[in-house]
Amino acid sequence: MLALKLLLRTGFEYVEDCFDIIFGAKWNPFYQLGALGWFYYWIVVVSGLYLYIFFDTGVTQAYESLEYLTHEQWYAGGIMRSLHRYASDALVVMIVVHLLREFAMDRFRSARWFAWITGVPMLWLVFAAGISGYWMVWDQLAQYIAITTAELFDSLPFFGESIARNFLMDSKLSGRFFTLMVFIHIAVPLFMLFMMWIHILRHASPKVNPPKELAIGTFSMLLILSFVKPALSQAPADLKIIPATVNLDWFYLPVYPILNDVSGITVWITLILATIFLMFIPWMPPGKKTPVAEVHLDNCNGCSRCAADCPFSAISMEPRTDGSNYKLEAVVDADHCVSCGICVGACPTATPFRTKSNLSPGIELPEDKIAELREKTIAASEKLTGDDRVLVYGCGKSLNPAEITNEEVGVVTMPCIGMLPPSFIDFVLSKKLADGVFLTGCRDGDCSYRLGIKWTDARLASERDPHIRKRVNQDRIGKYWAGLTRSKQFFNELTAFRQRLKKLSLLETETAAESKQSSEKVDV
Repeated sequence: MLALKLLLRTGFEYVEDCFDIIFGAKWNPFYQLGALGWFYYWIVVVSGLYLYIFFDTGVTQAYESLEYLTHEQWYAGGIMRSLHRYASDALVVMIVVHLLREFAMDRFRSARWFAWITGVPMLWLVFAAGISGYWMVWDQLAQYIAITTAELFDSLPFFGESIARNFLMDSKLSGRFFTLMVFIHIAVPLFMLFMMWIHILRHASPKVNPPKELAIGTFSMLLILSFVKPALSQAPADLKIIPATVNLDWFYLPVYPILNDVSGITVWITLILATIFLMFIPWMPPGKKTPVAEVHLDNCNGCSRCAADCPFSAISMEPRTDGSNYKLEAVVDADHCVSCGICVGACPTATPFRTKSNLSPGIELPEDKIAELREKTIAASEKLTGDDRVLVYGCGKSLNPAEITNEEVGVVTMPCIGMLPPSFIDFVLSKKLADGVFLTGCRDGDCSYRLGIKWTDARLASERDPHIRKRVNQDRIGKYWAGLTRSKQFFNELTAFRQRLKKLSLLETETAAESKQSSEKVDV
């Protein structure tokens, strides 16, 4: 499974490289799959509500009402119907690609199992909604779907009478059938909306809206497609004949042709086993349980920064229990914590300058203590030589440190770059442990722990506490979010950064010399 994930991740990142060139990281749709799924869902809902106003549930009226919308009211109803169709197809694509990408990026283990297992049932819901929608058209495709679906349910031992017999002749159908389809077609998406809310329940600041520019662009594409290739009904259903050919929507109906050659019970068993397999992926094979963040109340002042920065709502602020004068204390929910360390980077007491007491911040990871991070920083810097020494801080999801380390470049890694307190950069530069600090990690806009890069950028820009001190020369700080595959670009950026450091050091030397000469002249 590890090899499969690595292969998929590498493939995704190379494809995303191409999209980054076209759209940039901010608008790359691969970084917005979940948000785009929400966006397409709302397009489907709005367009569906418009269609429902004109839809008639009679046996013959159902087909006729949609034909009226498509041809007579093409400028509104026809466009809405096409948007409904194509946004539904796009929603399926987003869900499937989102699932594959989260698997490839290994974002389903530990506390993230909850989002995974609440996402898998949505596959069943979206297909149920789509298939029931096709029934309502009641053309020859709907006839094929109705009979094939009925035969599929007939293969189960739960039904006493054959469901498929209801589709032997038109006289057996009534408007109640279409009323039932309307009910299913509305109820399933509503339940899906509830599941979508549950799916992101543990996420802090979840992405439910794509960037405005991306939303406008994708909607425009759907709108253009609706004009160029409008959604049309096939010939009206006629139960007296068997349609010779039907044009399938392969996004929603890929299983149906298989039923011509495979028994219904075999299809059911395959689908159920596949669903069970997907549900248990977070525990196959069982992963190592990473210790969650620990709170040290003697160093916690109840500032709430860790709770505000946690990407998975794993930290809450509760009334103090140790008799301290501070009102609140941080409490970690072990079921939500993914051990990313972003809370450590937010803690104001996680500073390497502390010398009179043990370096034990208000919150930290048991296996990645902040004192150990300081020791690794000092140890890596002691090995550096040359005039452009660089200390690279990176996350465990990006480039291999062994490929970066040399006599002039040292590397210190941590679970997420968001774990790095800005004071460490100040520590390295003020203590002259290195001439520059370079940050790297996951790709921009695609942090493995969701908010690590965002909070790091905000802290460096003094837009979020704890921010970097004003005394720190920002020219001596570089960054490039490389991910796993952008090694060439990373080394190009690192080389350019080191060249800037040389020029900066030369400029500072010249400035210092000129200042010294000026002061000597004044003394004379």
